[in-house]
Amino acid sequence: MELQKIKQRFGIIGNSVLLNRAIDIAAQVAPTDLSVLITGESGTGKESFPQIIHNFSTRKHGKYIPVNCGAIPEGTIDSELFGHEKGSFTGAHESRQGYFEVANNGTIFLDEVAELPVSTQVRLLRVLESGEFMRVGSSKAQKTNVRVIAATNINLIRAIEENKFREDLYYRLNTVPIHIPPLRDRKEDVYLLFRKFATDFAERYRMPPISLDDEARKILDNYEWPGNVRQLKNITEQLSVIEEKRIVTADVLKKYLPDYYPNKLPALYKNDLVDEKTFSSEREILYKILFDMKNDLNNLKKLVHEIIDKGAETSPVDDIDHILRNINTKSASIINTQATVKTINSVDNTDIEDTEEFIEESLSIEDKEKELIRKALERHNGKRKYAAQELGISERTLYRKIKEYDIN
Repeated sequence: MELQKIKQRFGIIGNSVLLNRAIDIAAQVAPTDLSVLITGESGTGKESFPQIIHNFSTRKHGKYIPVNCGAIPEGTIDSELFGHEKGSFTGAHESRQGYFEVANNGTIFLDEVAELPVSTQVRLLRVLESGEFMRVGSSKAQKTNVRVIAATNINLIRAIEENKFREDLYYRLNTVPIHIPPLRDRKEDVYLLFRKFATDFAERYRMPPISLDDEARKILDNYEWPGNVRQLKNITEQLSVIEEKRIVTADVLKKYLPDYYPNKLPALYKNDLVDEKTFSSEREILYKILFDMKNDLNNLKKLVHEIIDKGAETSPVDDIDHILRNINTKSASIINTQATVKTINSVDNTDIEDTEEFIEESLSIEDKEKELIRKALERHNGKRKYAAQELGISERTLYRKIKEYDIN
């Protein structure tokens, strides 16, 4: 089937070579029964590709069941996927079919597959290898003929190294890999997507569509879009509803892009997918810089005390200048403004008084993680779903962190 017809049928917008390649692979692998692993950042539109594969397969008349593995609590995931027998656990008042039983001769899409517990991964591996599974609380093996398509925004290779994902399951799922490119690698598609979203929202809210002036369009093209297509769609909807003027200027658009910087700083870009263990690797680097700055400040304080105790005859000016240069360098790594540095020309013993106590701030990653989780929960009035989205982790991971840190 032609690419353009596939795009029209499934509402895919864009002409990027990388996007076209992903669609082409999905269409080619559809008639087979091979397992497919779809990778890509959050918000890139991975959910469209399992539907392409299912609808162009021999199973298109069977059931298609999407399962968000990250949204199902760890204690019930086995029951949801494989079913359970009556009395197998507290609350199991009757037998229940699982998704693999219901979707026999159809397709199951396991979104956020990296969130599966290791014990469930073993069960899933057995289904992929032999087509057999057992309900929770049963010793009788049952057969199922299901095609499995999985997706993740997690780096599974790193998860394997950390013993969070089974290597044999990875190779079983990754028979055919499909990578969905981030929006920053599809610059030619950004304005096309914006126009489509603007038209859709104009029809939905019965108002004229918004458009961009030349400067605003440049900003739209140059922005990195960390939230990918989902972020672009949300911002287009906000502009359509909130702004009265239908032509959006650069100044107006910047208000909706709080992290937009026209002069981009040198930064570390991580090509790998998001790691579950930390919110971002850049935060660890920031902690390291802050920790080094704290040590420099402590050393500076010691030198000043030495000057007070021993007199200014042999004041270590070179050491002080060296420490200040280190602090300036580290400050420049954190902000994009030129720091104003006060130089020390002379030191008068009688004028220096140690009147303030130096309080060391905790730089523990665990403490910072607790603080961020608490702030996110407070901001969203305790709603874990929205807190997890802002933190960039799954709802189940957030639930585990809350229990681990005993956060109320």
